[in-house]
Amino acid sequence: MGGRTATARRLLGRADFRRLLLTRLTAQFGDGVFQAALAGTVLFNPQRAADPVDVAAGFAVLLLPYSVVGPFAGVWLDRWSRRQVLLVANVLRAALVAVVAALTVAGVDGPAYYLAGLAVFSVNRFVLSALSAGLPHTCARTELVPANALSTTAGAVAGVLGGGVAIGVRALVGGDDAGYAALSLFAALPYLVSAAVVAGFVRAHLGPDHSSRSATVSARDVLHGMLAGARHVLASRAATWVLSVMAVQRVCFGLLTLLTLLLYRGALEPVGPFPVGLAGLAQVLGAGALGTLLAAAATPPAVRRWGKVRWTTAALVLGGVGQLALGLPFLAPSVVAAGFVLGFVGQAVKICVDSTLQEVVDDDFRGRVFSVYDTLFNVTFVAAVVVGALALPESGRSVPALVVVAVLYLAAALANGLRGARAVSAPATS
Repeated sequence: MGGRTATARRLLGRADFRRLLLTRLTAQFGDGVFQAALAGTVLFNPQRAADPVDVAAGFAVLLLPYSVVGPFAGVWLDRWSRRQVLLVANVLRAALVAVVAALTVAGVDGPAYYLAGLAVFSVNRFVLSALSAGLPHTCARTELVPANALSTTAGAVAGVLGGGVAIGVRALVGGDDAGYAALSLFAALPYLVSAAVVAGFVRAHLGPDHSSRSATVSARDVLHGMLAGARHVLASRAATWVLSVMAVQRVCFGLLTLLTLLLYRGALEPVGPFPVGLAGLAQVLGAGALGTLLAAAATPPAVRRWGKVRWTTAALVLGGVGQLALGLPFLAPSVVAAGFVLGFVGQAVKICVDSTLQEVVDDDFRGRVFSVYDTLFNVTFVAAVVVGALALPESGRSVPALVVVAVLYLAAALANGLRGARAVSAPATS
């Protein structure tokens, strides 16, 4: 405990780390507000209705095209000042959520509405990639694991808090189109604050390191950059392996996300202090945030003692056993507990994956690699949601789905336990 506290104190003692962390916190708080407004508009607004296929289509429209932006974002992040990317992207997001708010209050639905949401999510790609690519410029290499644990976990918690605040504000502004429009507009404020915070960095502080960042980027440059980033990943067995592990985790997360959304739309019964509907979903998100916090506290010392591979394997085993045991009763309290486990497992795996990539990837490729990472992060999630929409009953009660999740987690744990150490320790090939 003393070592973790000393490391956190040392990180927070760096002004540049604090500034980047605050940039992340305010930006992801705004993400939480906006995502809650979007989810409420589509899923829980009595003026609209969506079945599982509609929900999956919404995820696909919002995330798949936006994921295509990822490789392009990575090329630009390895040429442009990452400080400027964070500044401009947050200001642009503030303007775009105002457009979404206007469409919501006007009752616009269908492709136009999803396209506006897609624009916000696409800009978000630059923000998340720039935050990850810039982090190694604010801490020592030996502190990457605790720095990731602190920053990504705090950001995830900030997102959940933003969603919780949005749900509280919703009680005041109402649950119709006008109320959700007000929530969307509210997200613009933390985005603008994030832009103001990152403006305090010197332009070149977050990288990239090389001098060509000001060069003009052509379409051919983007294509060559995408290919170079992909080759850089494939040349590293460690990078390829951890991205594969992350992909399995995201498939499980996608299936469980859709299952939980469907359960809380009416299949669950309230139990004591455990409500259903949007308030119940807020409890699941809160439990996931607590799991995320615990993973952030437990992962750095666990990695020091057992290493990233063993700790990731243990987390995957917990995911398989925990989701099956807690999900099968289909009771609100057990679903909340399953949310806690999912938050813990997801964050423990993510910290190890992020740290491994930051260790094995050259800085000049880091933006492109993290954009590929983010693209895979979303594509696997959407693929799982689409398959789930076709296979799950509208109630969300599905024993086979929970069995599939458990099998995927345990298979990934077995593979990681048998081959992960060799893959992560293998030198990059040229």
